[in-house]
Amino acid sequence: MSLNTNDLTRYGWTDFFADQLTDDDAVLVPARISEVRRDVVLALSAQGPLELITPPDMSVAELAVGDWVLARSENRVERVLERRSRINRRAAGHDARSQLIAANVDVLFITTSCNADFNAARLERYLVMAASAGCTPVLVLTKADLEDPAPYIAQAQALQPGLAVIALNAHESDAATALFDHWQEGQTAALLGSSGVGKSTLTNALTGADDGGPLTAAIREDDAKGRHTTTTRNLYPALHGRWIIDTPGMRELQLLDAQDGIGAVFSDLEELATQCKFRNCSHAGEPGCAIGAAIASGELDADRLSRWQKLSEEDALNTETVHEARSRGKATTRYQRRTQEEAASRKGKHKKKR
Repeated sequence: MSLNTNDLTRYGWTDFFADQLTDDDAVLVPARISEVRRDVVLALSAQGPLELITPPDMSVAELAVGDWVLARSENRVERVLERRSRINRRAAGHDARSQLIAANVDVLFITTSCNADFNAARLERYLVMAASAGCTPVLVLTKADLEDPAPYIAQAQALQPGLAVIALNAHESDAATALFDHWQEGQTAALLGSSGVGKSTLTNALTGADDGGPLTAAIREDDAKGRHTTTTRNLYPALHGRWIIDTPGMRELQLLDAQDGIGAVFSDLEELATQCKFRNCSHAGEPGCAIGAAIASGELDADRLSRWQKLSEEDALNTETVHEARSRGKATTRYQRRTQEEAASRKGKHKKKR
C-alpha cells in the first residue's frame, strides 16, 4: 500500500483503519468526518480540511462525526471504513430508523450535574449505549461546587460495577485534568448528556478555548435545564494530542440493538437471574426467585429491577420495529429499481420499433 498515512495519526488514524486499505485505494484520500451537514460533510485530511459530497446511493445520514472515509479527488466520498465503535439510538419521534450519534469513539464522558438533572434511569441508558458501542464509560458529575457531591457519587457508582466517576466544577482551571487520566493520547472521546450540565464549558477546557467563548451560553440554574448550547455534533482537537466530540443535549434516548450493553450494565441482575429456580422466571413473586430474595433482603433495589426489565423490553421492541422498517425499505427499493429497469427496457424497445 503506497498511500502515505503518517500525517493522519494526529487525527486518530490507527492500524485498524490502515489494514482496511488496498492497493486500489492509493488514488483515494483518507479523511475523518468532523461535522455532518444537511447535504455535505466536513472532514480532516493530511492535505487539510475538505468539504465532501456523498455519491447518489449514499445519504449523509449514513455518516457520523468521527467516521473515516476514503474520498476521490473531486471531493466525493467513495467508501466508509469499518468503525471501531458506533454510537447510535432509535431516532427521536415516530421514525422507525436508527440514528448515528458518533463513530470511532474510545471514551464516552457521560455528563450530568449535582442537582435535579441527576437521573439514574437516564444515566443507565447512556451506560448501556456506551457498552453496546464498545466505548469506555466515565460518569462526570458537574457543578460539584454547588452541592455536596458525595451522595451523587455514591448513587452513580451503584449504577454499574467498576464505573469511573468524576465530580468537578467545569469552570475551574484544572477541570480537564481528571478527564485526561481516563483518555489517552491519540484517542477520541465524546461528551453526552442533557443540555445545561456544562458539556460546552468542559469542551472549552479540554480544547484550550477561552472560557465563555462561542461554545458556552447562559444556563437557567433554577430548573437545571438550560438552553441547547451545542446545536451540532463536532469533532475538535483537544489538548495533548486527543480528540473530543461535543454533542447537543438529548431530550430522548431510545435504545436500539443494545442487548449486549444491557447485559453489561445489569450484569449483577443477569447473574442473579441464573440462580432462580425456574429458567423462565419473570421475577414477579415466583417461588425460588433469587432476584426477589435479594430485594426482600435489601441487597437489591426493586427500582433497579424495574428499570432493567423496562430497558430490555424497549430495546427488543425498537430493534424489531427498526429492522422490519429497514426490510420494508429494502424491498421497496428493489421493487422501484426493477420497475424503473422494466420501464427503461420497454422504452428502448419502443424506440427500436420506430
